[in-house]
Amino acid sequence: MADVQVHDGTQTTPKRKRGFAAMSPEQRRRIASMGGRRSHELGTGHEWTSEEAAKAGSIGGRR
Repeated sequence: MADVQVHDGTQTTPKRKRGFAAMSPEQRRRIASMGGRRSHELGTGHEWTSEEAAKAGSIGGRR
């Protein structure tokens, strides 16, 4: 029972990381890479034009 905490008369277990938080950086990178590749295969991936990139760069963090 070392992992059980008592607070206000109730017992709680420590929270565990779930989903992407529980994965190693390599696993997250691999999954993200698969998603990016797939979107480009389907033609739904976005590629910036130089004009779009310049506009986004000029906006910066002003929102």
